[in-house]
Amino acid sequence: MSKIEVAILGATGAVGQRFIQLLEGHPWFEVSELVGSDRSAGKTYGEAARWTLDGAPPSSIRGKRVLPLDAELESPLVFSALPKEPAIEREPELAAAGHIVSTNASAHRMADDVPLLLPEVNADHIALIEAQRRKRRWSGALIANSNCTAMPVVMSLAPLRRYGIEKVNVVSMQAASGAGYPGVPSLDLIDNVIPYVPSDEEKLEAESGKMLGALLGDSVQPHPAVLSASCNRVPVVDGHTVIVSMTLREQPSIEQIIEDWVNWRANDDVAALPSAPEHPLFYLTEIDRPQPRRDRAAGNGMSTSIGRLRPCPLFGYKFVALSHNTIRGAAGCAILNAELLVAKGFLDVARLRDEVTLA
Repeated sequence: MSKIEVAILGATGAVGQRFIQLLEGHPWFEVSELVGSDRSAGKTYGEAARWTLDGAPPSSIRGKRVLPLDAELESPLVFSALPKEPAIEREPELAAAGHIVSTNASAHRMADDVPLLLPEVNADHIALIEAQRRKRRWSGALIANSNCTAMPVVMSLAPLRRYGIEKVNVVSMQAASGAGYPGVPSLDLIDNVIPYVPSDEEKLEAESGKMLGALLGDSVQPHPAVLSASCNRVPVVDGHTVIVSMTLREQPSIEQIIEDWVNWRANDDVAALPSAPEHPLFYLTEIDRPQPRRDRAAGNGMSTSIGRLRPCPLFGYKFVALSHNTIRGAAGCAILNAELLVAKGFLDVARLRDEVTLA
C-alpha cells in the first residue's frame, strides 16, 4: 500500500524527536507535517529543534518547515507529543475534523470513551472508538497510550490476571528523559534521587487499572486490584525500572509465573504489526538484572525485561521490571497503537483524506 501521511504535534520536543526517529523508514507511515510551538513555527526543523537523541535528525526532516499548533493539517493520521495543556483542546479538535489522533499526552487518557491502548494487553479496547464516534459525532478518533511508568507494570502483570491479582505495590526509578527536555536541572539530579515525580503516582495507579480492565459495552471496567505507587526520579538517561510486590488470589509457583512470562505472546493480529516485538517479555535469570543500560533496548526498545522474581513476606511475590520510557512508554507505543487501527480498518485513508480536505 502507499504510505500514510502523518503529522507530529510537539515535533521538536523529546518525545516528538523519538517519533521522528522511529518513523524513519516505517513501512506504513511517512512524516509529512511537523507542528511546534510559536517559538518554532516558521523555522525549518533543523533550525527549531535541539536534537537530543543519538545521531542527527533524518535528512528528509531537517528542511521541513514547522507549522503552528493551529495550522490546518492534511495528514489523516496525527501523532501527538504535546504537553497536557495544549492537548486538552487541540486533540479533540483534530479528531472532530476527521483525523485519527494517537496521543502520548495525558489529557484524555481516562475519558470513558478513549481507548488507553497497550495492544498486547487490551487490543479489544479499540471498540471504544465506535462509542466515541457516536457520542461525540465525529468521524475521526482519539486513542492514547499510558504514562511511561505504567508500561512495565501492566506488561508484567497482564499474563498473571488469571491468578487473581489483588494487591500491587510499585516503587519506580524513573529516567531523566521522562521529564522531557531540558527536564530536571543537572544539579538536582546528579548524585541524587528525587522521591517525587509530579502526578505520576496517581497516573500509574489509575491508568494501570484501566488497561488491565475488561471492556463492557461502551466502557471499561477497571481491574479490581488495589495498586499503590511511589515514584522517584534517578540519574539514568533512558529506561524506567519498577520494583513490584503483588498478592495473587491463587498461589502459583515461582517457576509457573516465570513460564507464563516467557511464553506470553500477543495475539496474531498484534504480533503481525511492524512495531510489535517478537517477545513482549523477557525474563532474565541473572541475579542483578534487569538494568537500564544493558536491557532498555530489548526488542528494539519495545519489550519489557523482568527479573528477580522471589517470595515476598508481605505480599507474596516481588520482582523487578524495566521498559524503555520514550520508546515503549511513549512514541513507540503510540505508533503501535496506530498500526493496530490500520490493521483493524479504523483508518480508512481514502475516506479520511476526503473528509480532512473538506473540513
